[in-house]
Amino acid sequence: MRNKHSACQLADIIRALHNDIPAIAPNAWKARTLYALMRCRTAEMGGHIDRCDNPDCKMLHLSYNSCRNRHCPRCQGHLRERWIQNREKDLLNASYFHVVFTLPGTLNELALTKPSELYHLLFQTAWSVVRDFAANPKLLGAKTGMVSVLHTWGQNLSLHPHLHCIVPAGGLTPSGKWKASLSKGHFLFPVKKMSTVFRARMVQALREKKLLAPNTARQLFSKKWVIYCKKPFFGPKQVIEYLGRYSHKIAISNQRIKSLQNGKVQFTVKNYRNQGKKETCTLKAPEFLRRFTLHILPKGFTRIRHYGILASAFKATHKVNIDLQIGQVVIEVGEKPDSLLRKCPCCKTGELHTVACFDQRGPPANWFKKIRKQNKKRQLA
Repeated sequence: MRNKHSACQLADIIRALHNDIPAIAPNAWKARTLYALMRCRTAEMGGHIDRCDNPDCKMLHLSYNSCRNRHCPRCQGHLRERWIQNREKDLLNASYFHVVFTLPGTLNELALTKPSELYHLLFQTAWSVVRDFAANPKLLGAKTGMVSVLHTWGQNLSLHPHLHCIVPAGGLTPSGKWKASLSKGHFLFPVKKMSTVFRARMVQALREKKLLAPNTARQLFSKKWVIYCKKPFFGPKQVIEYLGRYSHKIAISNQRIKSLQNGKVQFTVKNYRNQGKKETCTLKAPEFLRRFTLHILPKGFTRIRHYGILASAFKATHKVNIDLQIGQVVIEVGEKPDSLLRKCPCCKTGELHTVACFDQRGPPANWFKKIRKQNKKRQLA
């Protein structure tokens, strides 16, 4: 089913260039991902037939299976909602800061050749900086936590690796008592000092892994590295809303793609140099797809990670103690569905139950006849 808000979808662009995928994709894993996105919700994926359980409706619905790939713009909605619901019970009743760690463009070549190693070091180094600044008695003197989400793209699909981090405004002291941040809501830790330490530790980590040439190291130290610290979230509800936008975000959504005409793709971008004003960017289709492949992560790479008091192992043994001190989160993020079954699009009240599944050969002929017959009755009604 085509998105009613988008005249062109990412799958349409991939399909138009399917013969060029081996040349565009730099490796077999990225080519495999593009093929999966192209086949998503098509007959090639097989499908199922659902029937509405409303006795006054009983309509049959044919649906094709999704690819469930984390880079697919059509498969993130349900996964995102489920992930958010699982995070609600993990939140602490505290304010949170939003910190962004960005890698300089000098490391883009390394991001192309050794993405797993570079991005893993980015996670490790960012957490070490937050952890050690929090442990400093002059700044906080407590063990804090962090939820981090890796993004690798800019608005025009250029390579722009950066880490979005959510850090609570407080932590646990060695005696197990909650200690709130001393910043009084203005900042988390000194940003300039964090930037300097982040640069030094990242370069050192790259040197230890023998991933840097001597001249590259000099270039990295000649530039200022920027850590951006946004104003704090003043409660768990704001954190949930933020995580909903960023946790399962991909390089480009179908809503941003405007057209594919004469071998060129037009899509909307936000120009942050002009107060975030929306503009149109035009790229040749092969170049558009090449840029998209820059953001296909290595197989098995974890792009959402939890550290410190927000890590699963720590929360399992200490969250009850923290909740007793600062209160438990009580938050309503919309009504949770009583059932995972989908609602019937016809009557809007009944739930859909799967009555038949099929592979690439398509549904049995008798089911096609039943669906055509009911559709004719519906048109005549």
